[in-house]
Amino acid sequence: MAAEEDQREEAPARPGTGRALLWTVASLPLPGVAHLRMGLRRAGAVILGVYLLGVVAVAGWAVWIAAHDTSAVAVLASLAVQNSWLTGAMVAVFVVTVLWLAIIVHSWVITRPENAPVGRRLLSGAVVAVLCLTVALPSALALHGGYTTQRTLSAVFGAPQPGDEPHDAADPWNGAERINVLLLGADAAENRYGARTDSMMVASVDTETGDTVLIGLPRNLENAQFPPDSALAERYPAPYGFDNLLNEVYQTVAEEPDVLAINPTVADPSADTLKTVIGYNVGLDIRYYAMVDMMGFRDLIDAVGGIEVLIEEPIPYGVHGGVLEPGLRRLDGHEALWYGRSRVNSDDYGRMGRQGCLIKYVAEQIDPATILTSYRRLAGATERTLSTDIPQAKVPAFIELADRIAGTGSMSTLQLSPPQVNTANPDWEAVRALVADAIGGQDAGGDALPVDPSPSASPSGEDALVEDTAPEDGRTEWQEYTGLNEPSPADPGRQVGTDASDLDALCP
Repeated sequence: MAAEEDQREEAPARPGTGRALLWTVASLPLPGVAHLRMGLRRAGAVILGVYLLGVVAVAGWAVWIAAHDTSAVAVLASLAVQNSWLTGAMVAVFVVTVLWLAIIVHSWVITRPENAPVGRRLLSGAVVAVLCLTVALPSALALHGGYTTQRTLSAVFGAPQPGDEPHDAADPWNGAERINVLLLGADAAENRYGARTDSMMVASVDTETGDTVLIGLPRNLENAQFPPDSALAERYPAPYGFDNLLNEVYQTVAEEPDVLAINPTVADPSADTLKTVIGYNVGLDIRYYAMVDMMGFRDLIDAVGGIEVLIEEPIPYGVHGGVLEPGLRRLDGHEALWYGRSRVNSDDYGRMGRQGCLIKYVAEQIDPATILTSYRRLAGATERTLSTDIPQAKVPAFIELADRIAGTGSMSTLQLSPPQVNTANPDWEAVRALVADAIGGQDAGGDALPVDPSPSASPSGEDALVEDTAPEDGRTEWQEYTGLNEPSPADPGRQVGTDASDLDALCP
């Protein structure tokens, strides 16, 4: 009995309502201080000590990241797309939130006056509830973000396929010096049957430096060749190959996937087949594809707040007389879509150049911080519009590679368009040589084409204007038709020669 009386005498007197609230508020940034104030030294020391150790650990991690010249946001983003890390983080956020809320409430319980009037108790309870909300709301947003990320990753990125190499986080590219990804823009419309891949581009990335070569393939490339022993090669044999434009391969396979697809069991047999076909023709081992619906591309750009573009000449677009005016402008999704699609006063090759510029602008401006702050809108747009065969296990490595591209990597482009490539009658061996030179002459692991696969087919369309004879001013008839010798700054694709051109020079 005497011991209990001594303990009561040693305990500090409870402060008034105002001071009790101040100690409770202080327990939000410094958990445990209210317990120390009320003489609960052991509990207060443990709570505050654990909290400070956590702060020191986070600060030490940030210093380590800075010392290793690594983007902290990129590291967080790469961890956030791994299910194990994401689940662990969500559990940790939930546990820490519950404990923090309990500490705030208990801080008020041990400091509040015992006989306060009802009005003060109600007001104090409201203040404590607000303090709890300042912890609970950010935590709820973080948990919702984790759930959204997991759902999007599961919907967009698949599991490894049976024939894939095993994933090694320490060496995600399995020793490959370059990784090649086919970027597709699918153009489907309600008033047109099927889908056409009007935008086709291979991104060949040096896995060490991040240096990237974008290889643009015109939609009107003809006589594509197919890998031997494939159903497509049987139906469209060499040397004439495919009897339609390259952008029709996807829909052709989509109409008979069980018959024509190279691997009919994958999620999108048409895109997977097109990836193999393009790799076969340009001499690259294309590991993955990523396909975006062109209308959905608009939503992706809107989700990240637009893209800043320097336009040097007016770019007309659409059927209603829209114009992208010159100047440094931030394009919304609708405008960015037309920047990459417009052919008014231009052609396929001009817009191919602008599409390469668009890829450069996105790589430079959409950093991991933007992705993290726009995750909800971006996740929704991505889930609706993006399809890919990149396994989820590879996503962290791609995030790190994208950070390297944006940070220290260079970007160049090679357009497989006239005059270096006759789209109506391509010399595929010459195409492979152009691609090999563009990426530095490295062996990209592509399958070998037959010797001289180029057909002597009858030219058709605008490319039928390619002839050996030249008009009096020295230009070929195709160049006279398109004005290729009069390149426009608005059409950087027309300024690309036979070598890979630096996108910094082509894209202002």
